Amino acid sequence: MIHLALPPDDPQIRVVDSFEALANAPFEDGVNGFCWPRELVGDFAEIVRLLGEGEGIVTLEEHRLAQLQASPSGREAIEVLLEDQRRLLARELDPALNLVYSALHDERSGPIATDVFSFHVDSAPVEAETWLCTYSGAPSEGLLNTQATRRVDHAETRAELLRNYGGKDDAGFLAFLTEQHYDLHYAPNPGAQPFCFGMGHLWRVAVDWPGSRVPPFIHRAPAEHPGPSPRLLLIA
Repeated sequence: MIHLALPPDDPQIRVVDSFEALANAPFEDGVNGFCWPRELVGDFAEIVRLLGEGEGIVTLEEHRLAQLQASPSGREAIEVLLEDQRRLLARELDPALNLVYSALHDERSGPIATDVFSFHVDSAPVEAETWLCTYSGAPSEGLLNTQATRRVDHAETRAELLRNYGGKDDAGFLAFLTEQHYDLHYAPNPGAQPFCFGMGHLWRVAVDWPGSRVPPFIHRAPAEHPGPSPRLLLIA
């Protein structure tokens, strides 16, 4: 089990002791991330082994999990996966259980990569939030907002983007940054200390949407992935 490794005494993140507290805690007063630490039962690595080799990102349906010839410990893990999905479905969310063999890197030339391996925030046109949990493989990573700067606000990066845009630093340029998702990506400040989301812990983090009262939560897929073991994770 990879343990939770939060920054000490940080006012941005709150740790809670139940799903109900996680689901109902308000995003306010600068708090933009909630975590419910858990010691889960079951052998999640067995589930990954039984699912076998694959490519890209595979969304796992309940019927496929039910067909696995799992050990009792494996069956316990499957029940945890399904129960987490049921909890989120009951809140009218759209959870997906993904087995990530590999994720696409942004191979375009330019100063900002816009893939999941870059520190970024999620965005939505309406009120939204992101839920995350890693069950097997390398966990997600977070970065405090106070330890990061938007890449588009770096002078050299912005100048290169402006050259690529071919115009003035005006409303059209701002729209270009949004359309290309450049404005969602962040660079760690000197001395920044990214932290691990841990294994089995359920997170609920803030999203960039009109009307949000807190900054969006900065996170990324683990830099060392893809690795020898696929990632088994829940996202909603």
